[in-house]
Amino acid sequence: MNANRLINMAMRMLMRKGISKGIDIAANRGKSAKDMTPEQRASAQETRQTAHKARRGLNLVRRLMR
Repeated sequence: MNANRLINMAMRMLMRKGISKGIDIAANRGKSAKDMTPEQRASAQETRQTAHKARRGLNLVRRLMR
């Protein structure tokens, strides 16, 4: 593997982790699980599941568009 491919792979991995972390923070609205009420926790979980489904759908569309 050449250096360019390694750098691109590392950047994709970092971007993926960063985007996932950002989605989790947005779903939790900046609160930790300890500070949330049960209703807020359920809402955050539902938001994370919706984001996960959206990412899977986007990947499916990308696969079909090839």
